[in-house]
Amino acid sequence: MSFDPPRRVLIVVENLPVPLDRRVWLEATTLRSAGYAVSVICPMGRGWDAAYEEIDGVHIYRHPAPPEAHAGAVAYAREYLHAIRHWFRLARTVRRERGFDVIHGCNPPDLIWLLALRYRLAGVRYLFDHHDVCPELFEAKFGKRGLLYGVMRLWERITFACAQVSIATNESFARIARDRGGMAAEDVFVVRSAPRIEKFTPGPGDPAYRRAGTVLGWIGIIGQQEGLEIMVAAVGHLVRELGKDDVHVVVIGFGPHQDAVEAEVAHLGLADHFTFTGALYGEAMLAALNACDIGLAPDPKNAMNDISTMNKVMEYMTLEMPLVQFDLTEGRASAGDAALYARANDPEDFAAKVAWLMDHPEEARAMGRRGRARVLERLSWDHSAPQLLAAYERVFSKG
Repeated sequence: MSFDPPRRVLIVVENLPVPLDRRVWLEATTLRSAGYAVSVICPMGRGWDAAYEEIDGVHIYRHPAPPEAHAGAVAYAREYLHAIRHWFRLARTVRRERGFDVIHGCNPPDLIWLLALRYRLAGVRYLFDHHDVCPELFEAKFGKRGLLYGVMRLWERITFACAQVSIATNESFARIARDRGGMAAEDVFVVRSAPRIEKFTPGPGDPAYRRAGTVLGWIGIIGQQEGLEIMVAAVGHLVRELGKDDVHVVVIGFGPHQDAVEAEVAHLGLADHFTFTGALYGEAMLAALNACDIGLAPDPKNAMNDISTMNKVMEYMTLEMPLVQFDLTEGRASAGDAALYARANDPEDFAAKVAWLMDHPEEARAMGRRGRARVLERLSWDHSAPQLLAAYERVFSKG
C-alpha cells in the first residue's frame, strides 16, 4: 500500500533502543508494511550503537543513552534533559532528510509533548503511545509520592492535552486517557502488546538450560520495581521449605538492578539454582524461553503493576507455558485460567503455586495450551495491528 501524499511518521522512544523495544518495533514494522514512511529516534545500547541505520525499511536515528535516574529530582532532571536535547537535535535531522507528519511519542517520560509543540505550528500531529503510567511508576520505584509525583501528574495531563489521538496498552490505560486525561472516547485506541505468533512458537528449547528436572523462566528488564527479590525469596522457600531442590531458574534480560539481584541470590546460597543469561535476542531468546517449563511473573501488586500488561505474561502464554503471578487486574485479564495467582506480594504463596504446577504436570500442560489458545484467539499482535492502523487513520483525519 502507498499513500499520496506519503504518510510520514516519527516515533520517539527514550528508555530502550530500537529494535530491542519489542512493542515499538512491532508498531514500526506494521506501519511500514501498511505503506507509511517510518523514522525512529531512540537511545543507543545493548549492541544497538549505530547512530543511524535502516532495518526492514525503518530509519533509526540513535543518540547516546542517558544515565538512568535512581533517586532524586537532580538525577531525573539530568536524564530527561539529556534525552530532550537529543530529541530536538535528531528531529531536525529527520525533518530535513525524511520529513514527518505525525510524532508518535512513547513514554516514559511524559515530556515528548515538548517536541510535539515545537512542530505543531508546522501542521505536525501528535499521537501518544501510553506505555507506562508515569506517576504510579515513580511511586512504585521510590516508594513515595511527594512533589515529583505531583509534577508527573501534571506532565501526564499536558501530554493528553497535546495529543490528538492516544493508544493504550489495555483497557485500564484507556480509562486513564478518558478519565484522567480528558480525551474523547473516539480518540483512544487499545493496542495491546503481544508477540507475533509466527515468530513466537513453542519448541524444545536449548538443552544447555535444562540443568534440573523443572526449569523456571523469567524475562524482562531487571529493574528494582520488577519483584525479582520476591522471586528469589520464593525460590529459596521452594527449595528449602517445600523440598523442591530439583529446580533451576533461567533469568533472561538485563538492567540496572541485576547486580543487586545476583547478590541476593548469592547471599541466600541459591547460586547453583540460577542462570543469568544477560540480554538475549531473536532465536537465542526463544531457545532459552522454550527450555523453561513454568513462567514466573513476580511483579508486585501496586498501583502501577495492577493496571499494567506485562510483556512476559504474553510471551509465556504464546509459548504454551503455564505461569505464576500475583493477582493483578490486568494480569488476570491477560492470562485468565492460564495462570495461578498468588496472594499479593507473598513469596511463600508464590512458591506454593509453583510447587503445585510441578506436582501436577498434566494440569500445568493444559494451562499452557489454554494460554496459547487465548493469544491465538484474541490477544496476538494480529488482533492489535488493525487497532494501530485505525488510530493512524484517526490522527490523519485531524487537521
